[in-house]
Amino acid sequence: MVDIYIIDLFVIGLLLLMVTLGSGWISHLPLSFALIYLVVGILLGPYAFGLIQLRRDEVFNAELLEKITELVVIISVFSCGLKIVRPLRLGTWGITTRLIVFLMPISILALAVVGKLFLGMNWGEAILLGAILAPTDPVLASEVQLTDINDEDELRFGLTSEGGLNDALAFPFVYFGLHAIKDDNWGNWFKQWIAIDLIWAIAAGIFMGFVVAKSIVWIEKRIQKRRPADELMEDFIAISTILITYSLTEMANGYGFLAVFVAGLVVQRSYRNPEKPLAQLEFVEQVEKLMEVGTILLLGSILLFQPMLNYAMQSLLVIILLFFIIRPVGVWISTIGKRPVESHRRTFHPGTKWLMGWFGIRGVGSLYYLAYAFGNGLKGEAAEQIAWITYTTIVASVIIHGISSTPLMKWYERNIANKIKSNPPTTIDEFE
Repeated sequence: MVDIYIIDLFVIGLLLLMVTLGSGWISHLPLSFALIYLVVGILLGPYAFGLIQLRRDEVFNAELLEKITELVVIISVFSCGLKIVRPLRLGTWGITTRLIVFLMPISILALAVVGKLFLGMNWGEAILLGAILAPTDPVLASEVQLTDINDEDELRFGLTSEGGLNDALAFPFVYFGLHAIKDDNWGNWFKQWIAIDLIWAIAAGIFMGFVVAKSIVWIEKRIQKRRPADELMEDFIAISTILITYSLTEMANGYGFLAVFVAGLVVQRSYRNPEKPLAQLEFVEQVEKLMEVGTILLLGSILLFQPMLNYAMQSLLVIILLFFIIRPVGVWISTIGKRPVESHRRTFHPGTKWLMGWFGIRGVGSLYYLAYAFGNGLKGEAAEQIAWITYTTIVASVIIHGISSTPLMKWYERNIANKIKSNPPTTIDEFE
């Protein structure tokens, strides 16, 4: 009898071959690669061939899911940083600031209220649910992110920078929810949460991302002058930068996701030859796409019909409110009075706002936070409830955002982005 592992390798290889050769057709269809991976993952799960088993003897391997999703997210946020070439000035990063400082708390608070008032959760569980589902995903949102380092589109920039940062900055609220679940007397841990989980961890993430990336680039330049690295191996410098930055930041109790995103920004700006970071970006994106396949296959394989049905009404409520009310209204509030950098308009085009509100894609980041919560105190009925609401929300996002992203972005390019490009502002000063 053939080993299941060998069959898994054959199926994954066949899947990669099919989606690669068919990518020219798939990219023009209202269909995402993630949706294909999800369907295949379901077929490989317990309801069909049973070739992928993250559950054995009713025990769910949350630790494996956490480690895989963690690796995918750090690669993805580094990629987001590498794509961004805008100057590090508040005026040019205004949309990002608003999406993180205003939209993130609005989304978490709104979801927490839904959890408390409608889902029967206590505040700790409700805030944890909000923190898990509030961040947009940097992994599954490639269709709506910056296409390359020369892309200056405001919508794509906002979604790319948001995806790179909010997966890091949701972590304080994940910790908040976990603290509240363990001890409902907030006075016992709130000051520590402010000092350590909020202020220190964010500051350490920014500092370590800058220092570690700068140090690696400096060392590389010195060594490369004396003896250049083998061309075949050179792109692995990007992976080493990701892993070293993340691990050292975590050792310092900082947010590794944030540090890796900052490292991507630093690397992008540290070479006089623009081809250097571009080559790293291409390599990192290839690794990211390969990791995405495995992660979404795993997601499809862990879905179970009966638990999803048990929490179907709760999940549907969260999905409708999050995708159609909380995210769009939150974006609208967050962008009040914001001028687009690349346009003569005094405010964002309503279509740009609407699309920014619509593309709140949920995915691998939420899976990671859920798996992390499993290993850090989330258990029992609350764990089941939050887990199946999260799984169902991610599946819904993969389906509806995957189907809508291609036609909507084509509409955006044709009716909004191209008109902005043909009428650029005469000076940048009036927008800073």
